[in-house]
Amino acid sequence: MKAHTFETQATITPEKALEILKEGNGRFVNNLKANRDLLAQVNDTREGQWPFAVILSCIDSRTSAELIFDQGLGDIFSVRIAGNFVNQDILGSMEFGCNVAGSKLVVVLGHTKCGALKGGLDAEQIEPMGMENLNHLIGHFDPLIKGIIQDGEERSSKNEDLLERLNQQNVKHTIEEIRNNSTTLKNLEDEGKIKIVGANYDVETGVVTWI
Repeated sequence: MKAHTFETQATITPEKALEILKEGNGRFVNNLKANRDLLAQVNDTREGQWPFAVILSCIDSRTSAELIFDQGLGDIFSVRIAGNFVNQDILGSMEFGCNVAGSKLVVVLGHTKCGALKGGLDAEQIEPMGMENLNHLIGHFDPLIKGIIQDGEERSSKNEDLLERLNQQNVKHTIEEIRNNSTTLKNLEDEGKIKIVGANYDVETGVVTWI
């Protein structure tokens, strides 16, 4: 399988881009990798890159987008941050991927048992860790937690139901943030040039479900 070119990227619609990722995850789950010569793809992409999708995922070592969607060099832009949320710099990266480099799909990929979300849930029960930047990061999830937790419900990472609800809500909220804070991406979506979708990766099965 060769790396994408300008011509092949141009033929991919947002719907086709989504289908490519679904098929790739199917191969991953069934341990059937596409036949790729990665060194040949290095040569194919030496003059440029034409990825068809931008995938925002967590830094979790189990959630490499290239692996779980069975993609090669030059196929996707991979944006990673603990907890798969957006800030201005990440939005700028997405705008580059879609409006400059021609990607047709933005995927916000959450995952089960997310450590960043666990940290957000446990933040009120643990002593400050002396890591001010990490504490700032997990603080991003506090408004979401307060919005979904039920009266009398245990706020803890041990509450698996709450953790998974937070995971799902975080993906949906991140999609809202993309649309609300990037006129560029929203306009591209409204014009049908891209899709913005959410997904969830199960670290126990390898299966990606689409939100």
